[in-house]
Amino acid sequence: MTTATKTRNTATRLLTAIALLSGLVLSAAQAHAATPPPPTQAPAATTTTLPVVDMEATVLAAQIDPRRADNTLTPGAKDSVLAVERALQARGLLDAKWVDGYFGTTTITAYAAYQRSLGYTGLAANGLPGATSLTTLGQGRYTITHQIGPGAKLQRDGYTIDTRTQNMLTEAERLAGLHLTLSQGSYNPGGDPTSAGTHDGGGVVDINIDTMSTATRTTVAKALRQVGFAAWIRNPTQGDWPWHIHAAAINDTDLSTQAQNQTGDYYLGLNGLANHAPDDGPRIPIQTWEEYQRTH
Repeated sequence: MTTATKTRNTATRLLTAIALLSGLVLSAAQAHAATPPPPTQAPAATTTTLPVVDMEATVLAAQIDPRRADNTLTPGAKDSVLAVERALQARGLLDAKWVDGYFGTTTITAYAAYQRSLGYTGLAANGLPGATSLTTLGQGRYTITHQIGPGAKLQRDGYTIDTRTQNMLTEAERLAGLHLTLSQGSYNPGGDPTSAGTHDGGGVVDINIDTMSTATRTTVAKALRQVGFAAWIRNPTQGDWPWHIHAAAINDTDLSTQAQNQTGDYYLGLNGLANHAPDDGPRIPIQTWEEYQRTH
């Protein structure tokens, strides 16, 4: 083979290789161009933080606020009450002008209407927020903390009370150092006309103190107050009743309306009677059963 022929063959092979390589490069470029770019990552969904309703504070405000002569707010309850009121407003049960963080009589009435809309009656529609109604009202609107409830009913000294009240009485006995005997229990509608309806619901008891000295009566009343009762020593000059201690468990969600009013009056320094006289019991820092438990 001549040198010229060899040169032509080499050149031909070289051109063929270049052409093949160019085709591969072009095909790769075309494939790259045909491949869609990776999708842009969608921004993460924004998580909305719901308001938090402190049930303890809300229930307390529902007892105290309706008894106030002004619109002073219950400390620590404003944000929780506002969330509840906004939920009531959204359901058309509360006018916007009453969405103010004050759980007064108008809000009580609106909440009772909401409870009735759920089919509740009697104590379950007393305008005092219970765990079930408060949770249902808040679906998608708020979450709940410090949930409370009366617990199951039980018997003590032949009377019906709830579990929360029983636990409070047991701790008061420990503090006072003696056993307490009931002379009236709870859930007793119309059972004693002199009680003006305070025993119609839960959380309220009368304690027999006939055989106690004056000092012991005061010790018992103080112990009851320490664990979260609004408690007063009652004597025959105040009404048609014997000596006894009347005690209403603050924040018991089964309290009758009359008992709610008494616990509200207790916070406002009154004696819980119709005469609205000053509190005549031992004065100590007021707290609920749950607050007591957190510090003991």
